[in-house]
Formats: sequence, C-alpha cells, structure tokens
Amino acid sequence: QVQLVESGGGLVQAGGSLRLSCAASGSGFSINAGGWYRQVPGKQRELVAIITSGGGTNYSESVKGRFTVSRDFRVNTVYLQMNSLKPEDTGVYYCNVNGRFYFRPPQDYWGQGTQVTVSS
Repeated sequence: QVQLVESGGGLVQAGGSLRLSCAASGSGFSINAGGWYRQVPGKQRELVAIITSGGGTNYSESVKGRFTVSRDFRVNTVYLQMNSLKPEDTGVYYCNVNGRFYFRPPQDYWGQGTQVTVSS
C-alpha cells in the first residue's frame, strides 16, 4: 500500500514563497504523473497544476507564471514551488499522483492535504 505525505504548508505573508512536497512511500512504488489541487471552504476543489507522464506541465490561469510543478524520480516526490503568493491562494492543497507497483497497473492516489494561508 502506498502513502502520500504532504509537507511545506504554513502561514506566509503576501509576496512570500512556499514549497510543497508530496512524497510517496511504498515498497516497489514509482511515481508517473502528478497534480496539485486546492480547496477553499464553500467552493469546489480546483486543479492548480499538472505534470504529465512525459514531463509536460500545465497550470491554471490564476497561478501561471508564479507556481512551478516538478518531480524527482529518485525520491518519488512531486513538488509545487509557489512564489509571489497572494491572499486568494489560501486553501488546503492536495496532491494526486499516478504511479504503480512493479508488475501492476498504475493507479491514482491522494495526499492528506496541507494548509496554505497567505496574509495581506
């Protein structure tokens, strides 16, 4: 069984930066693709950034130019670098990864979420 551990969230002033990490632990597990979502109370969870199996990236219009998604196969980790943070970036950030155990079909897994709060 795979476990996704998110870290890096916290309280930051507007204009600051945070780096979120999503580390997958599990014997024989390997990350393929990943995405980051955020949820604000009273609103639907929205897609923030994607990194595809081929390494391509895509971002929501609101974060384009400020956020960068990346991955490190050596440690089975997906990252979200967030710069020039704004109060509207506040929310709970969830990672979702597509990965596989050897000799088994790939599946999607969710992280537990990490709180990001940006003050004015």
